[in-house]
Amino acid sequence: MTADPGPRHDGPRRRGRRGDDGSREQLAVPRVKFESYYGRPVLKPPVWEWKIAAYLFTGGLSAGSALLAAGADLTGRPALRRATRVGGFGALLASMYLLVADLGRPERFHHMLRVAKPSSPMSVGTWILVAYGPGSALAAAAELLPPALRRSLPGHLLQAAARPAGLSAAVFAPGVASYTAVLLSQTAVPAWNGAHRELPFVFTGSAAASGAGLGLLGAPVGEAGPARRLAVIGAAVELTASRLVDRRPGLVTEAYTTGRAHQLRRWSEYLTLGGAVAAATVARRSRLAAAAAGLALLGGSALQRFGTFEAGVASTKDPKYVVQPQRARLAARGQ
Repeated sequence: MTADPGPRHDGPRRRGRRGDDGSREQLAVPRVKFESYYGRPVLKPPVWEWKIAAYLFTGGLSAGSALLAAGADLTGRPALRRATRVGGFGALLASMYLLVADLGRPERFHHMLRVAKPSSPMSVGTWILVAYGPGSALAAAAELLPPALRRSLPGHLLQAAARPAGLSAAVFAPGVASYTAVLLSQTAVPAWNGAHRELPFVFTGSAAASGAGLGLLGAPVGEAGPARRLAVIGAAVELTASRLVDRRPGLVTEAYTTGRAHQLRRWSEYLTLGGAVAAATVARRSRLAAAAAGLALLGGSALQRFGTFEAGVASTKDPKYVVQPQRARLAARGQ
């Protein structure tokens, strides 16, 4: 039988010791380096490519445009209505193409329609898109109908269905704008999961700002009043929620405030804030200024989505984003 040698301390001790001159010498503790077996990440980075980041942007743009188009229709602004209906449906087509291209096989989207699973953000989002798409398509088709066909019976029927279709798209537009944020935050990616409270507001505000940017680009100054107001509201929501992400307690915010993600999101804030300020001021008098404000809002919205995507990828490559929060939760439970 051997005596128990007691607990071992393989790492550096935090307790000080006396030096030769009687002073108290403190041993330096090296910075903790989080590693995993064989130097591999704890989580696999998302297999999604840039197409998904672009899909997040175009889907939000379509949703914001649908809301603005419905308001323009109800308030008698035909130029603004036409620009946002057609542009919103074009963005929806681009969004669907990007999604199907990333999935690899078009039939995968069809397979998701076999079931309706309320607990799955992907399933719910798929059905929201299915409910949203026909209204957007009908409203846009009514705007693109040639004058010769407008006087025919099918033309009259299509024009009569345009307003209900546009309002139907507007009803589902908030779901289209926000479901992708819910989808991302339900994954195991630390940066996305850690910001699950703020991401829906970031994406919804960004969608509204981008839709307003499209309206400022396509409508004359006299009809662009709703677009200017939506630009200010959307930008305020997006910037406030984005700042809350940056100030969340814990390590996850580092993924958003460092590296390429930080650069993209910082430029997004500059463009979004500049576009909103211009929309509220000089865009009231100048079509050129309104177009510049619209481009800034669109660029800011796109960079916000790409920055969020980059933050998620970065958080899966560094083990500290997984290990340190787990240790903190275990320590809290031990107390």
